[in-house]
Formats: sequence, C-alpha cells, structure tokens
Amino acid sequence: MGKTYERIAGRLRDFIEAQPIFFTATAPLADTGRVNLSPKGLVGCLAVIDDLTVAYLDFAGSNAETIAHLRENGRITLMWCAFEGPPNIVRVHGRGEPVFRDDPRWAELLAHFPDIDSSLHGLRAIIVVHAELIRDTCGYAVPFMTYDGDRDLHGKRFAREDDESLSAYFEKKEHVATSLDGLPGLPLPLPPTSRAPKAGR
Repeated sequence: MGKTYERIAGRLRDFIEAQPIFFTATAPLADTGRVNLSPKGLVGCLAVIDDLTVAYLDFAGSNAETIAHLRENGRITLMWCAFEGPPNIVRVHGRGEPVFRDDPRWAELLAHFPDIDSSLHGLRAIIVVHAELIRDTCGYAVPFMTYDGDRDLHGKRFAREDDESLSAYFEKKEHVATSLDGLPGLPLPLPPTSRAPKAGR
C-alpha cells in the first residue's frame, strides 16, 4: 500500500505544500534518550527548496529538542496527513540541520518564505532537511478534520520581543540552551537579526 518516491515533485509536492500542519520526529543517540515529536503550524512556515530538500522556520518556544537532536546526530522524519480529500500520509526521512541567524546561508534560505512575517514569531533557526527516503502510505484511519485558520496567539506573544529580550526569554527557559537529556540546544545569546537598510540611506 506504500510507495517510495525518488524526489519531492508533482502531486507529492503539491500535497505537502497544501497541508496547514505537519509533524517532526527526532531522537538522541542514547538508549535512554527521549524521542521528540512536534506539531508545526502557521501557513507559510514550510518550503520545498528542491526535489530533495525541505526547510521550515523554527520559532520561539520553551524547548529546543529538535535543534538539540539535529546538532547531535542529524536524524529527522517529517510527516504530513490528509485531513481532507483522499486519504494519504507522506513521510520524509532524512538528515536535518539547524541553520542559525549568523549562518551565511540565512538570508538566502529566509527568502523561500515570502508568505509569512517571521519577525512576529521570534524566529530562532531554519531547519533544513535533506531527504534520504520519501514514502507515502494509505492514511485510511486518519479522520476528516477541517482547517479553520491559524491561531494568532504565537504572533501576539512574540511580536513584542526584540533580539535582546527574546534572548533573555530563552535564557530563562531550562530546556532551550540544553535539551531534556542534557544535549546542547539553541546557542545563546541569539545573534541579532539582519535589518533592511532604512529608506534614504
């Protein structure tokens, strides 16, 4: 019932880009380490960069498990489900890396997300995933659910933060700079965000 794909293209790419939510799974190498599974929302926060590369914006939060696991071992799985229309589940298994604000690739990667105002959400990293295995499965047991819209709470909460206050917020959280299992998480303090030059200068 499952099918393996060589690339993210055509109807597969259309399906991925149409979903308002997806899920990420990572884990540390230690046998006793905690597996992390996260839902990711906000329309416009994910982009298919090319046939084998997907990226998404990693926004402010009180944990940084995905970042920590990727820094340790790079393993990640992304999953999308069809909650409307024909049943379908798509998984991209691959290697991921967090790209931080001071990375020379930052501006080029950020340009792939024109439909979301990342300044409202405390953007701290861009997660880039290089696909190694792309598969779909039936999704027959996934229920029908309707998408009514994004919540505005995250933007309202973090839009009032500047670089300094956002970094201070992260430093107060126990599991942002360090994961639940003690792995290095988000590097702090945050590098400043790049600013567009003011008009007339």
